[in-house]
Amino acid sequence: MFRYAGIVINNESTSVDRIFTYEISEDFMDFIKVGQRVKVPFGKGNKMVFGFIIELYETYESAYTIKKINCICDDFTVLREKDISLIKLMKEKYICTYLDCIKLIMPTGITRGMKQKIRNTISIKNKLTDKYNKNPYINICSIIKNNNGKYTKSELSKNFDLSVSSINTLIKYDFLTTEEKIVDRYNEKVYEDYDEKQLNIHQKSAVNAIMCTNKNKFLIHGVTGSGKTEIYMKLVSLMIESGKDSIILVPEIALTPQTVERFKGRFGKNIAVFHSRLSDGERYDEWMRVKRGRVKVAVGARSAIFLPFSNLGMIVIDEEHETSYKSETTPKYTAVEIGIMKSNLENCKLVLGSATPSLESYYKCLNNEMKLITIEERADGAKLPKVSIVDMKEELVSNNKSMFSRSLLDEINNALKSKNQIILFLNRRGHSTFVSCRKCGYVFKCEHCDISLTYHSDTKKLVCHYCGSTKKLPSICPKCGSKYIKHFGVGTEKIEQEINKIFPTAKTLRMDYDTTRKKNSYEMIYSNFKNGKADILIGTQMVAKGLDFKNVTLVGVIAADLSLNLPDYRANERTFQLINQVSGRAGRGSKEGKVIIQTYSTESYAIKAAASNDYLGFYEEEIKIRKCMNYPPFSEILLINISSKNENLLIKIHRILVYY
Repeated sequence: MFRYAGIVINNESTSVDRIFTYEISEDFMDFIKVGQRVKVPFGKGNKMVFGFIIELYETYESAYTIKKINCICDDFTVLREKDISLIKLMKEKYICTYLDCIKLIMPTGITRGMKQKIRNTISIKNKLTDKYNKNPYINICSIIKNNNGKYTKSELSKNFDLSVSSINTLIKYDFLTTEEKIVDRYNEKVYEDYDEKQLNIHQKSAVNAIMCTNKNKFLIHGVTGSGKTEIYMKLVSLMIESGKDSIILVPEIALTPQTVERFKGRFGKNIAVFHSRLSDGERYDEWMRVKRGRVKVAVGARSAIFLPFSNLGMIVIDEEHETSYKSETTPKYTAVEIGIMKSNLENCKLVLGSATPSLESYYKCLNNEMKLITIEERADGAKLPKVSIVDMKEELVSNNKSMFSRSLLDEINNALKSKNQIILFLNRRGHSTFVSCRKCGYVFKCEHCDISLTYHSDTKKLVCHYCGSTKKLPSICPKCGSKYIKHFGVGTEKIEQEINKIFPTAKTLRMDYDTTRKKNSYEMIYSNFKNGKADILIGTQMVAKGLDFKNVTLVGVIAADLSLNLPDYRANERTFQLINQVSGRAGRGSKEGKVIIQTYSTESYAIKAAASNDYLGFYEEEIKIRKCMNYPPFSEILLINISSKNENLLIKIHRILVYY
C-alpha cells in the first residue's frame, strides 16, 4: 500500500524544480495513481497549489512533518507512467524543468479548470398519455421525435417557436428527458472519400520491410511523388487492424489541411487533429478524445507527438528533415529525438520519411541505427520535372536587372496560356542579410568558420554569428573588382506586386507569414489554389513541403542564394532540401513539369545536386565538409544565449563563457 507521493508543484520557479514528498491520507489510498493532478498545501503559508504525482512510495523517512494531499482534481490521470519516463529523459537532455515537460504533454486548459463542452439535448422518453395527449404537447413531441437528441431546450424554443414552459412540463412528467452530450469544438467537417489505392511494388516492399521485422526505426528515402503518404496510410490501416494507435506528424500547419483531408477521407472523421492554431478549448477536446480512446489516429504538427494514446503502435514523421520539428521555446526538443525516445519507451515503430533526409538521419542509417528504405521512382509512373539553372550574373550582363530571368517569364507566359498553374518560390528561411557581388557571385564569408557574414546596417559591418569576428564592408569586390556589392534581400510581397504588373490578368495567391496569421487561412489558400481559383501561388518554404497540386507544371525558384548564404553550417543542406522539395511540386499529374532555378552561384554543389536530384552525390560532398569542420553528425553544438540589463555584467559573463 502506497502511503507517500512524490509531487511536482505547478510553479515556474526553478528553485522548486524538484520532487516534494506528501503523505496520502486513508481517504485517497484506494484511488491514488501516478500521473494524477492533486491539490496540496505548499510553502510557509500552506497555500493550496496544484501538483502532479510523479512517484509513489510505501515508506518515507524524514526529520520534518510531512504535509498531506488535500484533494484529487480529476477523474483521470493527466500523465501516463510512460509520459513520466519521457519527462525524466527530456529534463536531463534538454536542461529544463519538470514543469516545462509536463506542460508539453498536458493541455494548458486543464490547470485553468477547463472541461469538455456539454449540451443538454431533449429526447423522447415515454408516449403521451391521458390529459397530456393533446396539443401543444403532441406538436412538441412530434418535432422532438423528428430531431431526436439534436436540440437543447433553448434551441427548440428559438428554432420552432415552442413553449419552454410546456417542454418543462413534459420533462417533469417523464414524457421527455434531457441527455448530456459532449460537443467536440473542432473539425466536424465531413470529407470526400479518399479511396484506397493499389500500392505499387516499391510501396508494398516498404510496408513489408516495416511490418515484417522486429526493428523499430526506419527512414523512407523516397523521391518527391513516390507515394509515401499511401505507405503511411497502409501502415495506419494495419495498425488499426491490430488494435494499435498511430500518430502522423507533418512539419507545417499548411500541410495539415491536405493530410487531414486524405486521412479523414480514408478512415472517417474520428481522427484527432492537433496543432498550435487550435484554441485552448479545441486542443483540450482533441486531447480528451485521445485520452478517452475515442480515436485511433492523430494528425498534427510537432506537439501532436505527445498525445496520450494508450496503445501506441506507430509514429510517422513526414518530411523529417524540416527545421520546424525543432522547438524554439523551452524545452528545445526535436520531434525526431522525441520519436526515438518514445519508440524505445513504448516499443512502437518510428517511421521517418523524406525525399531529402537530414544528414544526421541518413548517417544513422549508414551506421545501422535505423533501417533505410529507398524509393527512386514516382508512384504513378510520372517523370520528375526538367530542371534548368539560370545564371543571374549573365542576366545582369544582358542588362536585365529585374528579379525575374527572361526564361522564367517566358515559361510563366506559356503556362498561363496553357491554363496550367505555377508556383513561385522565394528561397528564404530567415531575415539574415548576406552581402555578395552581383557581377561574379562572390559572397563574403568568415575566414575562421567558412560561414557567410551577416550585414548589420546599424554598424555597417559584416559579422560572423558563429565566432563573433567583424569586418568592414568593402566597396569593391575582392574577387572581380566590380562595384556591384550589395546586401541581398527581397520579399514575397514585392514578387507578387511585380507579377501583377507583368501579368495583370493572372490571379495570384500568396502563402507566407503575413497571409497565414488568421485561423484557417492555410486551408483557405490551399483549397483555393487546389480548386483552380488562382493561376500563380507565391510563397516561402511553406509551398515547398508536400503540397500536391496536379495542375502545377512550372516552379520558379526566385533566389536560390538567399538560403545558400545564410550564416548556418547547414546552409548547403537547407538549400539542397528546399530546391529539391519545391521542384517536386511540378509535374505531379499527367502533365510534364518544369523547374527554373535562378542563382548567382551556379557552381554550388548543393544547387547542382538539387537540379539533378542527386541526394547521394550531395551527401558525399557535404559529409566531407562536416567531418573536416567537426560539425554534426560528428559532434554536437550547444547554443548559449545570454542577456542582461547590465551591459558590464553581460560583457564579463561573455568573456567567462568564451574562456571556457
